[in-house]
Amino acid sequence: SGRNAKISMSLRAGIVGLPNVGKSTLFNAIVENGKAQAANFPFCTINPNTGVVAIPDPRLDVLSKLSKSKQTVPTSIELVDIAGLVKGASKGEGLGNQFLSNIREVDSILQVVRCFEDDDIVHVNGKVDPKSDIDVINLELIFCDLEQIEKRLDKLKKSKTKDPQVKVKEGAERSGLEKILDALMDGKPARSVDLPDHEKEAIQHLYLLTMKPVIYVANVTESDLADPDKNPHVQEVAKLASELKSGMVTISAQVEAELSELPLEERVEYLNSLDVAESGLGNLVKATYNLLGLRTYFTTGEQETKAWTIIAEA
Repeated sequence: SGRNAKISMSLRAGIVGLPNVGKSTLFNAIVENGKAQAANFPFCTINPNTGVVAIPDPRLDVLSKLSKSKQTVPTSIELVDIAGLVKGASKGEGLGNQFLSNIREVDSILQVVRCFEDDDIVHVNGKVDPKSDIDVINLELIFCDLEQIEKRLDKLKKSKTKDPQVKVKEGAERSGLEKILDALMDGKPARSVDLPDHEKEAIQHLYLLTMKPVIYVANVTESDLADPDKNPHVQEVAKLASELKSGMVTISAQVEAELSELPLEERVEYLNSLDVAESGLGNLVKATYNLLGLRTYFTTGEQETKAWTIIAEA
């Protein structure tokens, strides 16, 4: 942009989770990590619950050196720590209304699910139960969509338009919404419904919450990180993610927090000592890019080498 923007198109991902699942620990650690990894780049925390994290990419550095660029600009991801999700949020309980307006504005949802046992950290429902955690959040989002769809269908049924083009559009919207309504009544998210393209387009303007891509973030202890599949809670999250047409990544918020306090050069050693190839931030970015069908595009020259986030051609 003309105002010498230093970070190209930002993806907005909202981090959600029930209390005490490690959501804020993870958010703070990833934002701190991103800060340190992007020490040479401008970094901003928009407000206490939003951080823009520059995405490190070795290809960018190679291109920059080859072109002897004066400036190197990474692409970024904007993380929003969305508070207020409790049972009844869709009815405005807790910080429910704030939560709903925040979640409408993100491109994807990262739900942190607790997959670790720790007697010192009380679970909001008394026991570690990933399915229940996922269900609580799904249900709140489903309730919101149900209400919105019922209102919209009501309006469409009363429509008296004579315009043939509008009639076709409204017909497609109605057909798509009725299919989604059936799924929601069955406890399934809107994204689990295979709609033809013209129906998808017709309902897009509603920005349904359960249409948003979701990545389940299984939060494990340090000892589970090298082989997370041994953890039965992680297995359960993987099964649910596949049923709900969602992505999944395993992370240890505890390890991310420790990483964020280490100098950059010691981080790789620390990850190696845990038998882990990549930080949680790296895994999360990859999972988000895959789920949203994104690629990185580079432009390079003497003035600057820049990474851009683009939507991959199907």
